[in-house]
Amino acid sequence: MSRVAKMPVTVPAGVDVTMNEQHISVKGAGGQLSVANNALVKVARQADTLTFEAANESREANAMSGTLRQLVNNMVVGVTKGFEKKLNLVGVGYKAAAQGAKLNLAVGYSHPVNIDMPSGIKVETPTPTEVIIKGADRQRVGQIAAEIRAVRPPEPYKGKGIRYSDEKITIKETKKK
Repeated sequence: MSRVAKMPVTVPAGVDVTMNEQHISVKGAGGQLSVANNALVKVARQADTLTFEAANESREANAMSGTLRQLVNNMVVGVTKGFEKKLNLVGVGYKAAAQGAKLNLAVGYSHPVNIDMPSGIKVETPTPTEVIIKGADRQRVGQIAAEIRAVRPPEPYKGKGIRYSDEKITIKETKKK
């Protein structure tokens, strides 16, 4: 059995989990999320814990039991605490400004880059060179952060660009004559 699936998911107070044949839905203070249920995984609920077990002995069922457990755990954490990603802008004149559900980036192009945030995702700019993306859905928060980073990824010679706050950029040495 998957090692991840062996750990039960605890459901805190204030979080409502509903299960049926097709979907598992989690509702809490941070919003409502759902994931498709898989026929290879048996989900059982005892009081305030959810347990996941492979329906048969196949390798796919074993893998899906751990995957589904982690997806449900991420949904529970998302509707209680939420997820966030931090991005830093490195470069002379690089700046970001959040205006409601839009993010305006000035990152060295001849025009500003405007990015619309989907529903459920909030963006903040505490300083002009720092962007914080928050939301309940871990996958969407990471995807939006990756799309913002892709506007101007860090280049290897000076390190200029948009990078994650915990990202380390290895600076290459320039060509010598």
